[in-house]
Amino acid sequence: MALNNIELNATLLAEIYKDSLVEIVGQFHSIQVPPSTLQTQMPAEDNSATKSSSISWQHLGEFKKRILIVVRYAGVAYLPDEPLNFLTSILAACKLSLGDVAIVNISNLPSVQYGDLREKYKSAVVILFGLAPSDLEMPVNFPEFQIQPFNNCTFLYTPDLEKLESDKVLKSKLWVSLRRIFDLP
Repeated sequence: MALNNIELNATLLAEIYKDSLVEIVGQFHSIQVPPSTLQTQMPAEDNSATKSSSISWQHLGEFKKRILIVVRYAGVAYLPDEPLNFLTSILAACKLSLGDVAIVNISNLPSVQYGDLREKYKSAVVILFGLAPSDLEMPVNFPEFQIQPFNNCTFLYTPDLEKLESDKVLKSKLWVSLRRIFDLP
C-alpha cells in the first residue's frame, strides 16, 4: 500500500491534526487535507521579532529521541514514497521508528539556516540527507559520513536517500556512521 493512498478515520485525523491547519482572519478552522498535498504556508509579511518564529514548522514524526532528519524534496510535504520506505528501513535497522525522529523537508520552508533549525528543534542528533552543512549556513564544514560534534549535537551529512539506496558502498558508509552514532553492534 502506498503512503498516498492510506485512508484515516475521523478520530485518527483529529489526533494527527490537533492544531489548526489554516488561519483565516484570526479564526482557526481545521480542514482535512491528504498529507501528500499538505503545503507549508508563510504569512504575507514577516512582522515577528525573529524569522524562525514566523516559519510554519512542520515535521513528520514525534521527535521522542531528539533526532532531526533534514531533507529537501520539492513538491511533497515530507518525502516521496520510495525514499520514505528506505528511510524507515534505515531507522528500523538502528532500532528506531518515525516516532523517535522529526523529518523536516526544507524545500517547504523559506531559506532555513542552521540557527533556525537549532532554535526550533533542540536536537541531540541531526542527519542531513542530500544537504551539505554549507546549504544550511552552518559555521562548521565537514565531509560526507564524518560524525561531527558541534554545539552539543552530533551531525552527519550524507548523500540523498536515492543515491544511498542505489549504491552499496555509500550504504555501507552510512551504516558504519549510524552504528557509531547510535552505539549499535
